[in-house]
Amino acid sequence: MKPAATPAQAEHMKSPINSFLNFLKVERNSSELTIKSYKDDLDHVCEFFEEQSGRLPAPAEVDVSQLRNYVAYLHECGYARSTVARRLACLRSFFRYCKREGICETNPAKPLRTPRAGRKLPHFLTTEEVGRLLSAPPAHLPDGLRDRAILETMYSAGLRVAELVSLNVTDLDRSAGILRVIGKGRKERIAPVGSYALKAIDRWLNVRKPDPKAAAADSSAMFLNRFGRRLTTRSIGRMLEKHILVAELSTRTSPHTLRHSFATHLLDGGADLRSVQELLGHKSLTTTQIYTHVSTRRLRETYEAAHPHAQYAG
Repeated sequence: MKPAATPAQAEHMKSPINSFLNFLKVERNSSELTIKSYKDDLDHVCEFFEEQSGRLPAPAEVDVSQLRNYVAYLHECGYARSTVARRLACLRSFFRYCKREGICETNPAKPLRTPRAGRKLPHFLTTEEVGRLLSAPPAHLPDGLRDRAILETMYSAGLRVAELVSLNVTDLDRSAGILRVIGKGRKERIAPVGSYALKAIDRWLNVRKPDPKAAAADSSAMFLNRFGRRLTTRSIGRMLEKHILVAELSTRTSPHTLRHSFATHLLDGGADLRSVQELLGHKSLTTTQIYTHVSTRRLRETYEAAHPHAQYAG
């Protein structure tokens, strides 16, 4: 058993965590959302340690049995397997950093097995449902023109919400029909934009009015709120909630649903998986492959509905 840390050592548990988060920001160029997620996960395990032993251990004191107790606690609390897996990945990264920096000798999270996650198929819209959603915003109002441009752009380019709100007017090359997109990890990619989205953007830009008093980072945004400043991701969510009611779509529909629909419709139309991976900005092809399961499921449903002997298939 490892010797107990002194109170002074225990007080320094937060210091390696802060150093690790700074490493993610500076060295890994991780997004603010990623850093916040890591911080939340590490804060949670710290709370567990404090509740279990009455104090916060130093990283060098933590062993695999303590982390197994933590994993068991997560399961007892009913956390989803995906959440448990994410927190284990966070702990592995943190202790790997601590080992490299000489803060601890081993990585106690390395031997822990990640729970197998039952992956859910993403929710997507049919082309008819997408059409209803895109026509839901009123075309005679500036906000309606903006919302149509937002929805058309998200569907046409398969953008994440954070990518959409970070767009600037100068990121659009109108003649080439492309957008410069900053994705996860500040990775840049070029996203093609269809003619419908380009026309919708043109109509919005004709009525777009940035706040002259706003900072350049706000006034340069492609999509603005009613105060003439950059929209937030939460604003996009509220906007969509309003329009899915008008379009009479499932309440499961979220801003990410348009990205799912974009990928599914491309594969249904014959696009190859590698191309879809590039368009989505996925680092790994494995992430993109879930959309093949969606297409396969739809193919099977069509087959079973149309083939007279489908019910006898073994």
